[in-house]
Amino acid sequence: MRKSVLLAASFSVLALTLTGCQSSLTGDSYSRDEARVVQTVRLGTIQSLRPVKIEGTKSGVGVGAGAVVGGLAGSAVGGGRGSLVMAVIGAVAGGFAGSAAEEGMTRAQGVEITVLEDDGTMRAYVQEVQENEVFRVGDRVRIMSVNGTSRVAH
Repeated sequence: MRKSVLLAASFSVLALTLTGCQSSLTGDSYSRDEARVVQTVRLGTIQSLRPVKIEGTKSGVGVGAGAVVGGLAGSAVGGGRGSLVMAVIGAVAGGFAGSAAEEGMTRAQGVEITVLEDDGTMRAYVQEVQENEVFRVGDRVRIMSVNGTSRVAH
């Protein structure tokens, strides 16, 4: 009974840890360091749009959390040396599962926006798709840049 409660608590911690790793790559999200910093604003016209997939993070948090949970789960099986062997197997399997879970939970649908800027420069920007902002070829847009990060908005 005690091991099943410990196992359930471990899985809950894993889920909370992985969801806490998510960061937003949308055009309306700013990091704390970007707030209240002067931005460069350029104007342009959208030339093309292309859907892209933005890979999830692989920070190692998923591996670590998965290994802990897998090790605890494995140690609940058997007794003596068998419990130790299963804990090691569980930790390895949990590490792989945790890594895959982290990458999958932080993966996002993105859009590549190619813009002909008013100075004649053609640039492409990739950002996460936002529900409340729809881009179309021919739209006039603003490109805001701060600390090496750029975002496109109407």
